[in-house]
Amino acid sequence: MRIQVLVAAMNQNDHSLINKMNIKTDAIVGNQCSFNSVEIFNIGDQKIQYLNFAERGVGLNRNNTLMRADADICLFADDDMVYEDNYSEIIKNAFQRYPDADVIVFNLKEQVITRKVITKECKVGYLNYLRYGTARIAIRLASIKKYGIYFNQCFGGGTEHCHGEDNLFLNACLKSKLKIYAVPEYIATLTEERASSWSNGYDEKYIRDQGVLFRTLSRRWWRLLCLQDALRRHKSYDMEFYKAFMLMIDAGKNN
Repeated sequence: MRIQVLVAAMNQNDHSLINKMNIKTDAIVGNQCSFNSVEIFNIGDQKIQYLNFAERGVGLNRNNTLMRADADICLFADDDMVYEDNYSEIIKNAFQRYPDADVIVFNLKEQVITRKVITKECKVGYLNYLRYGTARIAIRLASIKKYGIYFNQCFGGGTEHCHGEDNLFLNACLKSKLKIYAVPEYIATLTEERASSWSNGYDEKYIRDQGVLFRTLSRRWWRLLCLQDALRRHKSYDMEFYKAFMLMIDAGKNN
């Protein structure tokens, strides 16, 4: 079972990222920068590719690496992660425990916990997939390519809508009836050493983008998704529930 890490990175001027992230398997680095080139080289028995493109958009970046991936199992990564020494064994063992799994979600270590911590193994479906981001998932590449699943290039950092590409990816997996599991093992640590390239926090733009995201996820249930989000998170948005809800509805209707 061959493992390959697909890294979404920006402004890399050398190849030090591989060591910095503690990548010990094959890897493809999508490096959005100011020039265009493709580099293929080996570090020991690791095959490394750098795709240096003068373009922006995290979905586009992830798609560039995904379309060139050729391993059995692939991990999506950001350039502010450091992998555990035994991450490849953790991932292989998880897929061996779940031979029917197409996607497996893992934990990430954080100094300040902001992401859902998986405490027990469970199946991921429509009721819980929104809590998981791309940088913590591993995919069985053959399953993803069989159904032509890629990232929506209109969502995520560097695009019109500042987030949501990960939600749309998992939603596409569920619509294709792929099997997704969540396991409590930790595969990497988030260093949080750089500020987000897109986020201004929970401002009005973020909330409006939520409405567009929910309508894109489900034309049938998008208003209900807006409602539950406004109810749960309006205090984090620092505004009244109804105002947050109406911002989402207005944005969804007009997109």
